[in-house]
Amino acid sequence: MTGSKQSPGWALTLLLGCCAIGTVNAAPEDIPRLGKDLTCLGAEKAGNADGSIPAFSGKWLGVPPHIDFKGTGNHPVDPYPDEKPLFVITAQNIAQYSDSLSDGQKALFKLYPATYKMPVYPSHRDFRVNDAVCRATQENASVARLVDDGEGVVGKTGGTPFPVPRSGLELLKNASTFTLRAWTEEYTSDNAYVLKDGNINWGRVHSRNLAPALEPGKIGDTTGNSSFYLNETLLPQRDKGEINTGTEFWNDKTEPRQAWRYDPGTRRVRQSPGYGFDMSFPGSGGSITVDEVRLFNGSGQRYDWKIVGKREMYIPYNTYRLHDAKLKYANLLTPGHINPDVMRYERHRVWELEGTLKPGFRHLYGKRKLYVDEDTWFPMLADNYDNRGELWRTSMVNYFYAYESQAQQAGVGLYYDLNAGSYLAFNLINEQRNGYLLNKPGFSPRDFGPEAARRFGQ
Repeated sequence: MTGSKQSPGWALTLLLGCCAIGTVNAAPEDIPRLGKDLTCLGAEKAGNADGSIPAFSGKWLGVPPHIDFKGTGNHPVDPYPDEKPLFVITAQNIAQYSDSLSDGQKALFKLYPATYKMPVYPSHRDFRVNDAVCRATQENASVARLVDDGEGVVGKTGGTPFPVPRSGLELLKNASTFTLRAWTEEYTSDNAYVLKDGNINWGRVHSRNLAPALEPGKIGDTTGNSSFYLNETLLPQRDKGEINTGTEFWNDKTEPRQAWRYDPGTRRVRQSPGYGFDMSFPGSGGSITVDEVRLFNGSGQRYDWKIVGKREMYIPYNTYRLHDAKLKYANLLTPGHINPDVMRYERHRVWELEGTLKPGFRHLYGKRKLYVDEDTWFPMLADNYDNRGELWRTSMVNYFYAYESQAQQAGVGLYYDLNAGSYLAFNLINEQRNGYLLNKPGFSPRDFGPEAARRFGQ
């Protein structure tokens, strides 16, 4: 099956992946390949043998010429509006595609054989990053290195640190700390926790994010703050006015995440020590942990990480339709799983990354698997196992290329609890007047942190 086929040059990468953490960079023979048989970010340019994965074209930077996009703050516009599924994976034909599916995807077919399906569309690799991102990545291929037990990176910001990852920790840093996304984000989103019986518990959050190092055209060093966030709860009513804010750094060991919470009841701001890991994410009703927002974030210190391999899989991709303002929640949020007719899956190559809980450490998840898209370095799927080794939760984030930021945008996250039969649809924007407001100038670090929480809370 093509789904288990290993990519050329994989044997070398796997061999090097066992090396201890040190001051190693990309293999010298790999550096000249960037921008040639590899994209500037390290993906294989060539398509696959049967043509289901096309060669990388990178023909578009920003708005494609045939798209009428009104600008940031509007809902995304699909560049492939007339395409139809090539085929649909169902419980009846799943055996034909099993090698190209994750354990979590197969579990959803088993749980919902009559209703769960995956419409598979033509695959596209049409969007590229700007030249500054390529320059930073090229430099990182020679200079970037892990430090402090893999908790920090010394290198250049504005690009991918390890375009040819040689260890699980390098791949993790590509897929979490150094994701290439919008410089600033502001949006109001709805969160729907859909219970087994179809009833929905609603949440709503106003979010602001700033990643100073991702300012367009900027290349810097891994010093200071890497990002800032501030989330204000609007729903449910009992939590309205709660504010969670914080900042991240480039080294999780020497400068761990700092976080604060404003309590509207007491009108006080308190620090949230150790915020992250398997703490319950605010407003999720305990359905997701802090460190699984966008599938993984924060320190990876509690796990041993290894690269399992590189695979061809069916993953959510170019998911513009899912975020259309014409799509109403009543037609989207069905019992058991999201309405499969609004989903879009494509066949792409992914890195499979596995984390196993270290002895002496605790977490709700004993093992985690992340499936990382080779073109963008974003985790697209995740499977989370309990401490008995049983698959417990499976999740996916629906990304699309945001024209205004010239980067992938994290859209709706779907977090399925396979035991409870429930799921969380996270970051819904369909019924919000505005979409994602990206790369808006004027944000500064003073808009985040404890003093900002006090101002917003008044």
